[in-house]
Amino acid sequence: MTGKSPRREETSSRTVFGSVTEADLRNRFDETDFVANDQLVTTTFLALRLERPLLVEGPPGSGKTELGKVLAEGFDTELIRLQCYEGLTAENALYEWNYTKQLLAVQSAEGTVEEPGDSVDTEASKRSVFDEAFLLERPLLRALTYDGDRPPVLLVDEVDRADAEFEAFLLEILSDFQVSIPELGTVSARHPPVVVLTSNRTRGLSDALKRRCLYLHVEPPAFETEYEIVRRKVPELDAAVAAEVCAVAERLRGEPFLKQPGVAETLDWARAVAALRADGTIAEVTPTVIESTIGCLLKEAEDVNRVNIDLLERLSEAANEATRRVEAIPDGRTANADTER
Repeated sequence: MTGKSPRREETSSRTVFGSVTEADLRNRFDETDFVANDQLVTTTFLALRLERPLLVEGPPGSGKTELGKVLAEGFDTELIRLQCYEGLTAENALYEWNYTKQLLAVQSAEGTVEEPGDSVDTEASKRSVFDEAFLLERPLLRALTYDGDRPPVLLVDEVDRADAEFEAFLLEILSDFQVSIPELGTVSARHPPVVVLTSNRTRGLSDALKRRCLYLHVEPPAFETEYEIVRRKVPELDAAVAAEVCAVAERLRGEPFLKQPGVAETLDWARAVAALRADGTIAEVTPTVIESTIGCLLKEAEDVNRVNIDLLERLSEAANEATRRVEAIPDGRTANADTER
């Protein structure tokens, strides 16, 4: 760190990602069992190559957070995550001073008595308590000062939950990969992090933030893609039942619920069904099974109360049609992003 803003060296993330191709990126996604469509792969590739933050918007459970995780895993680098919330301040996200350590340093300096002939370290005694040694790094500053072999992945999760003031505070980091600390000056990243911001669209984000990012909108996946995700993530569930699970989840998304089930809920339900089958409790997905496990898919009391006999029958019909739909899927077809956890 320095009080001046140094020119960013070209030994930045270009060194790591400059030779990465779309095919390389897709292979890394495949190695981490992350199902991605062409648009997601291309947009992520461009964000890496151009060193631009990537803003990913979409409903909960559509794969936003997982993208940041698999980028860190796929490129074998550290994931630094900032979970946003209402009232989040710069101090919580950037840095804090270690007041206890500062106080002890001041007290120690004041208590030092020089005796004739003593050798006193005058530099140490004059050391400012507003020094890097007294700084507690929070996620944003840690991402900027990261000194590993590969740039880290900075995941700013659910940025729409933070206040507009905090969103404005992020602009300097997103545009120049630097931040100003009053006591120290400007801190610039020598190795700019890979930045992924996610938003559930609970509120609109500013044009200033969006201008600094490449944009990607994701939706819950189609049946074919969700089936592939479940097969990869819950391999203990046989193919026929995995298809039934995906068909029921897809059908539920067609209902006017307060909160539609995302892929995360589908995976929770798939694991629940697999556990019940392994225990010998159930053999197939029936209306009774759907009703007793609906809490894996629906998380609002009003939505659960809408699940009546008629809806259960429609869900059962969708499950019965699932095997036929799987047989009609072309080999190798994938269509959307993986699940958010």
